[in-house]
Amino acid sequence: MTLRPVARYRLLFLIIGLLTFAAGPPCAMGEPSPAAVAAFNAYIRTVESRLVRQHQSANDFLAPPLTAQEEKRLQQGELIIVPITPLTGSALAGALLHDWRGTAFVAGATVADFERLMRDISAYPQHFSPQVLQAKVLMQQGDHLQAIMRVRQKHVLTVVMDTSYDITFGRLDSQHGYSISRSTRISEIGSPGTSSEHVLSAEDEHGFLWRLNTYWSYEERDGGLYMQIESVSLTRSVPTGLNWVVQPFIEKIPRESLEFTLRSTCDALRK
Repeated sequence: MTLRPVARYRLLFLIIGLLTFAAGPPCAMGEPSPAAVAAFNAYIRTVESRLVRQHQSANDFLAPPLTAQEEKRLQQGELIIVPITPLTGSALAGALLHDWRGTAFVAGATVADFERLMRDISAYPQHFSPQVLQAKVLMQQGDHLQAIMRVRQKHVLTVVMDTSYDITFGRLDSQHGYSISRSTRISEIGSPGTSSEHVLSAEDEHGFLWRLNTYWSYEERDGGLYMQIESVSLTRSVPTGLNWVVQPFIEKIPRESLEFTLRSTCDALRK
């Protein structure tokens, strides 16, 4: 059965109403539980331990090592995007964990080009529009930065968030580099761009995004740059009984956001 656009909107708003009703206590909606945060942090420690080992060897800098067929696909302009966790997400206490990896190749690009692009955070609204609305560096000490961004996610609903990140760049050698970006604050904004704009309280937030860590690995060879991004995020879960309707919608966002970031990076480097 195919729903007309109006019917889809009505269904979505019905779902949102059911979500609000079924969410239980306010803290279950706006804030992750301590158990969910602990599980996310434990998962992140595993991911970062793997990346430390990965970034110690030029032969294994990208994970898993690319096959000749995959390299050919990438050099032809294809993106390779795969889930690291199952598509259903990892079950946590009132939350879902998402881990996606995407790989791309840009002919003629270099490690220096990539780092110049990614360090120029104030230009992110130009390169990553319409997702990034504003971006600013708060502190920079060598390869360590702290930045804030206002981001927008639009998937039928439009959600605007103010986010803060702690970012570190590193190199194995002149042809291999990486970066680590960890979210330190994510706040959902009510009535953005109006005189009544405000940060939503924990009771009013919807939990579309609670945590977001992004890991880049990039390798210069074959006349261009291979780039790999891994995105690990934490979102609210879906009340029992609504999974079949809402869960695909929620899980679509992390993959599409990663793909948008990867494509936008490729486009910026080609320019």
